Parts: sequence; structure tokens; C-alpha cells
Amino acid sequence: MSRNLPILTNRAARRLFLDRHALAERPVGTAKGDDLLALIERLGFVQVDSINTVERAHHMILFARRQAYRPEHLSRLHDQDRKLFEHWTHDASIIPSSFFPHWRLRFGRDETRLRERWAKWHGQGFDARFDEVLAHVAENGPVSTSEVGESEARSSGGWWDWNPSKIALEYLWRVGRLSVVRRDAFRKIYDLTERVIPDEYLCHAPSQSQTIDWACNAALDRLGFATSGEIAAFFAKVTPDEAKDWCAAAVKRGSIIEVGIECAGGQVRRSFARSDVVDGAEVPEPPGRIRILSPFDPALRDRNRAERLFGFHYRIEVFVPEAKRKYGYYVFPVLEGDRIIGRIDMKADRQADRLAVRAFWPEPGVSMGAGRRARLEAELDRMARFAQVSRADYAAGWLRETLG
Repeated sequence: MSRNLPILTNRAARRLFLDRHALAERPVGTAKGDDLLALIERLGFVQVDSINTVERAHHMILFARRQAYRPEHLSRLHDQDRKLFEHWTHDASIIPSSFFPHWRLRFGRDETRLRERWAKWHGQGFDARFDEVLAHVAENGPVSTSEVGESEARSSGGWWDWNPSKIALEYLWRVGRLSVVRRDAFRKIYDLTERVIPDEYLCHAPSQSQTIDWACNAALDRLGFATSGEIAAFFAKVTPDEAKDWCAAAVKRGSIIEVGIECAGGQVRRSFARSDVVDGAEVPEPPGRIRILSPFDPALRDRNRAERLFGFHYRIEVFVPEAKRKYGYYVFPVLEGDRIIGRIDMKADRQADRLAVRAFWPEPGVSMGAGRRARLEAELDRMARFAQVSRADYAAGWLRETLG
């Protein structure tokens, strides 16, 4: 590491990163309409996930930042106002519709990539129903899988156990021919893209170079600092080589600089950032309140980055056999100020009208005194109301010792 490289301390890096992810401010605001749209634009996207232990990931992500948020606010922006659309980043995500033109690059690349990959997964002839399904949607309007072939024979088994119509709908969605018009009980409902995306975004087709420039700029602005690999991975739209070339060109023209980011363990990692990041730009100190984060929160999505910045090692154990789990099926990280202080195992038991709190494990060096415990319990009360149950209910011995 060059001695002349400007260094961002670990605390400053954590605070900058949290600020870019809207976690360095009090979680207040109307959390609907244009205010909610502005929050999602600031984040870049919100990952969608089906697991509903307390609430689904996309709702918990938004609630952590705006505690007036309710799921129906997101549904209105997506289903009625069409200011959001659903597509793929690193996974299925809710994305501002104004970003749609830049997804054309993804559509084109997926058309080639998925045909090759899915032919291996589903077998030759997997695309036999594509034209038929597209024509059916064009003629009959929005459909789900059950309306175009639930009774069909399925493919090879396992997670990819899809019938031919499901394969067609998913492929046509991934390449931009169809869009998700809404979800019913979390099942996608598809329609023609030209009937879903507003004309002002549907008719705009930026060049490949324009999209690469947009994606790299947008990723860096939302990360605060990043390697070229992290920039490429943010939207999962540009290739690592494209991001590397963009960084080199941006440094040459002076729009970004190289910086050293101090990690939680003291090592320094070379990254890229805007010059104002190390020129004394004011970064707010996050409020001391405690927030419970989704495992898929954008601040934690890159597990390695979270570990470098916060010293927090997290792996979701959904797919780990119960006997081998260290913590639990679906354990939530807990943020206090600019530190991740632990993880909590909890579940909304709606039949019993309670938030069942099974265990909280503090991180090493975190003392659970009366004040911190009271702040955690206050957040669990708020979480219970968000999950539409009347109270938080604590298991005996729920406050655990740190696990090594």
C-alpha cells in the first residue's frame, strides 16, 4: 500500500457505508409514495425474498429505514403507480422504473447466457413453449403459472422442477419480454412488458457504453467506496473486466481516486472512491438506536464486505441441517449506531399473536447492560407491531452468551 494513498479509517468507512444505505439517520418519514420511491432510488434496489419468518426481506429492509413503512405502500408503487419494476440484480429485486432502460443490457446478455445454461438444466427442447406462452399472454392478459400449464409434466427434479410453461414464463421475464405486473400470495403474475413499463422508460434505449458508465457510477455512489469487483457485483449487470476498465478510465480523467479503506482487523484494502470521501466531507454519526436487519439487507448482502467493515461473520443457515446450525434457521443481524452488536432468532407466531424471541447472541466485546437491553426490547416491540402481533414474548434464557 502506497504511503501516499489517502486512508479512510474503519469508523469513517462504516459510517459512510451506512449513510449511503440510509442507516445513518433516524428511521422517520412518511415511507410511501414519492418519499418511498426516493428511498429505493437511494438504495438502488431492494431484494425480494419469500421467507416470511417475521416479514419478507423487502419489507424488513424498508422498515429498518422508515418505521412508518407498511407493505401496502410498496405494492401501490409497484402494482398501481408503475414507479417500480421487478427484475434481477444478484437476485430478484424491486428496482425503480427509471432504471429500466439500463436493464436492456441485462436482457440481451441473459438471452444468450440462459439459453445455453437452461438447455443443460432442463434439456433440449426446453424452449418449445416460448412462442405459445407469449401469444397466450398477449391475447389473454396477465397470467400465473397455474393459468398456462400447472398440470404439465415437470422437468428433471429438485429446485429446477419446473413445468414447460413455468420455464417459458421465467425465461421471457428474464429477457425482458414479460414483466411482473404484481404478486398474488407471492406468486408472480406476468404480462407483456409494453403493458407494464411506462412509455417514458420503455422507449429509451441507451447504448452499451452508456449503461456501463451509468451502472458503475451508480454502484460506486451507493457503496461510497469499492473495488472494481464490488462495483461489477452491485447490480450484477456489467462484467468484472468492464468495471475494471471503467475504474481505470475514471481515475485517469480524475472523476474517482484510489483510497485505502481500513478494515475491522486493521488491514488496509485498496479501493476507489470520489475525492470528497477523503476531503473531509461530513458523514453523519448514526443514531444510537437499535435496528434489526434482514439477512438480505443491502448493507449485508456482500457478506465478505460486511465482515471486513464490521468484523461480523454471518452465514444464513436456512439450508443447513438443523442439528448442524450454529444459531438458527433464519437469524437477524442487529445494528446499533455504527456497530453490528449481535444476531437474534425470532419468529412471528400469528396464531398465538406474539413475536417469539428465542435467542439473542451478542458479538464479542458487546456488553448487554440494562440500557442496551432496554433499547433492544424497545425495537422488538416495534418489530412486533410491524409483524401485526400484539407483543414480544421471550423464551427462558433468550439472552445468550457470545459464541466463539
